[in-house]
Amino acid sequence: MRFLPVSLTVLLVELTDLDETLALFASLEADPVDGIEDMVPAARTLMIRFRPDRLSAERLAANIAERDLSARIAPSDMLVEIPVQYDGEDLVDVAELTGLSVEEVIRRHTESTFTVAFCGFAPGFGYLVGGDPLLQVPRRQSPRTKIPAGSVALAGAFSGVYPQNSPGGWQIIGTTPLKMWDLTRDPPALFQPGYRVRFVDLARRAVVATPETSAPETVLAGDAASGAVSVTVLAAPMPALFQDLGRFGQTGQGVSASGALDQGAFKAANRAVGNPIGTPALEITLGGFSFEVSGRAVMALTGAPCPITIRDAKGREIKAETYRPISLEAGDVVTLGFAAKGARSYLAFRGGVKVTPVLGSASTDTLAVVGPDPVVAGTELRIGEGQGLAPVSLDEAPAFDSPAAGETVTLDVIMGPRSDWFAEHGIATLSAQLYTVTPQSNRVGIRIEGPEALERKDKAELPSEGTATGAIQVPHSGQPVLFLADHPLTGGYPVIGTVAEYHLDLAGQIPVNAKIQFRPVTVFAEIKPARG
Repeated sequence: MRFLPVSLTVLLVELTDLDETLALFASLEADPVDGIEDMVPAARTLMIRFRPDRLSAERLAANIAERDLSARIAPSDMLVEIPVQYDGEDLVDVAELTGLSVEEVIRRHTESTFTVAFCGFAPGFGYLVGGDPLLQVPRRQSPRTKIPAGSVALAGAFSGVYPQNSPGGWQIIGTTPLKMWDLTRDPPALFQPGYRVRFVDLARRAVVATPETSAPETVLAGDAASGAVSVTVLAAPMPALFQDLGRFGQTGQGVSASGALDQGAFKAANRAVGNPIGTPALEITLGGFSFEVSGRAVMALTGAPCPITIRDAKGREIKAETYRPISLEAGDVVTLGFAAKGARSYLAFRGGVKVTPVLGSASTDTLAVVGPDPVVAGTELRIGEGQGLAPVSLDEAPAFDSPAAGETVTLDVIMGPRSDWFAEHGIATLSAQLYTVTPQSNRVGIRIEGPEALERKDKAELPSEGTATGAIQVPHSGQPVLFLADHPLTGGYPVIGTVAEYHLDLAGQIPVNAKIQFRPVTVFAEIKPARG
């Protein structure tokens, strides 16, 4: 058993195999440790988020080291059949990698009985074990930016089905018409840990597929006849997203926390209008957003400093400041200019906007496709009456100066959990060069490019393991990806280090074409259990 640092609030427990991982997970659920906030089981690891004000990493390691890992989890009696059209674009490559014919790959896949070991990466994505050992193939050298929903794929000892369009590095061998994640089901995920799974070749056997059902549309609460003030969106060059402090307690379904990328700015927007700090607000990317209000309201804008122009019903225009409460009257049209610095602004209204939470949160997770619908031109929102309102705040200010394109942003990094997978030269390269933020960046992660790839010791495959927000994951290309709030729960590429929690808000404001300098603030070392 090894204890590896991930960040200041997360550690990774490395175990011998999946059985030990599941046994430790079951033990900590049955006899919890005060201070543990969340756990993500994976192939040979258990990622644990803890509260350092209650529990040190060393004391947590000491508690875990004493646990009995001999118990085995009994498999479920539930058997799920998945019809597959074996037409995947990597099917021929898989045949070549295994030395089998395409027909033999299909036969071995359909004759295997799999078990859902755990869920991760995305909602409804089950990691299936127990397949034919000859079908074990490495991930792609570079992950695809988009894999279609329903893709049946292989990676290492696992098989799986992508629940929705998402990036990924698995080898695609086919597609299924079944919907793996559906919020109209209870539970929404078709695959649950312990379920047995078999794949059926649609070309050889007639299978009646379960018809796809659409998730219910997000319903914005409120009634036009109620007299509530409405907000009509006039322009949204990039759809605005509802966000709050995050969606917690859903990791068992493969759902990450998501939430506002710049939480400091999000909280400041709510404080400025007197809302409780967790009240849902709109996250607006790069500005250009415009709306009209039907009645009196109070708003505030924080984060990326967009110019604010208000045109009243008589056509008069005034300018307003960010980080200040702004009073609006009926007929006012508010237009945000484009942000010259930063990436994301937060728009809050006193009383909040009426929105229906999904799985307990109003956060929109763009990778998982969980949460309220994006807010686009023509959307009509209702301002609520709010609960627990406080006086507006006149003392809000940005925690840092938002970076601009071309500027260099320095991010502190906690080394680990897989720093030892990289050569000494690769470790030195991480902090020795500047990385450019590419246009492929989004809420899932910042894709960056450096002059030199990060050199690994070898090309070994890493069994999928939990990943934290801020993780610097390095695929085979050697060009890192910096994970943000909508990142997958698990991943199969080594994480060389993780951005310190206190710099995550800053990371969420880095625009395209800015430069990133990574500054390690720790030296990688295993966590030693505390004695006594």
